Amino acid sequence: MKTNQLLLAALLAAFTISCSGKKDNTDNYDINGAGNKAPKEEKASTRVDLESKGVGPITSVDIPDTIDEELAKTGEGVFKQSCVICHKVEDKFIGPAVKGVVDRRSPEWIMNMILEPAKMLRDDPLAKDLFLEFNGSPMSDMGLTEEQARAVLEYFRTL
Repeated sequence: MKTNQLLLAALLAAFTISCSGKKDNTDNYDINGAGNKAPKEEKASTRVDLESKGVGPITSVDIPDTIDEELAKTGEGVFKQSCVICHKVEDKFIGPAVKGVVDRRSPEWIMNMILEPAKMLRDDPLAKDLFLEFNGSPMSDMGLTEEQARAVLEYFRTL
């Protein structure tokens, strides 16, 4: 009986020690063991890439300095009708939050993602990274026109 109690106590102690919550910090170090911290890769949703235009029909967008309030209001309506099922303004949801997207992506990239999400996912490295970051949830093609996509872009500029 004492042997069983000692065995149980030893197993319990081993389990407690192995599950102590001590974090292994070796994942931040380079593989040669020199102790130099390797920078963690930035999430695709926060990475800034204003150079890429993505792939799709939009190769150039003329963006005025001032916001077209009427176009932005139209874009807000399109966003509420077609996009809120997966996107929130300030919070990550099924897809990334849209607030500040114009500070991280080019206007062409944004419009191409709205208009041709399947093509972007297939051919654009950043879109592929977003797909992975958001658990393999592809963005749906909502069948928007270029005018609607431009209006949504204008709405994003107001956020």
